[in-house]
Amino acid sequence: MRIKTWTPKEAEIERQWWVVDADGQTLGRLASQIAHILKGKHKPSYAPHMDVGDFVIVINCEKIHVTGNRMNDKMYYRHSGYPGGLRETSLRDQLARFPERVIELAVKGMLPKNRLGRQMYRKLKVYAGPNHPHEAQQPEKLELEG
Repeated sequence: MRIKTWTPKEAEIERQWWVVDADGQTLGRLASQIAHILKGKHKPSYAPHMDVGDFVIVINCEKIHVTGNRMNDKMYYRHSGYPGGLRETSLRDQLARFPERVIELAVKGMLPKNRLGRQMYRKLKVYAGPNHPHEAQQPEKLELEG
């Protein structure tokens, strides 16, 4: 007897839209659950070599919660490419100026580092306030644990 491995076809993949309210959620736990949905691991049709995940809209990202002294201790680094061009920003400053980037970077670090991961990352939409322009997709509210 020969057992065949089933793999989802591109036409069979059904993508759903989810809305996640980040108000009061812990950053790392929220990011890992979002990455889980972007990968599609919550579906029975999950395949590690394909993008079968859903779209995720995150609202109220400026109201996330972090534990301990992370607001001051966690640093974000970027480099201009010139000598001495390394810039660092604390989590507190990053939330004040670009709150979307905090969740985007946390989720991006939990996705695969290849073309497939970049494809999954494009399905993430993050907004600072409670409004988003994706009402036409009829997203469902997603309740996360934690």
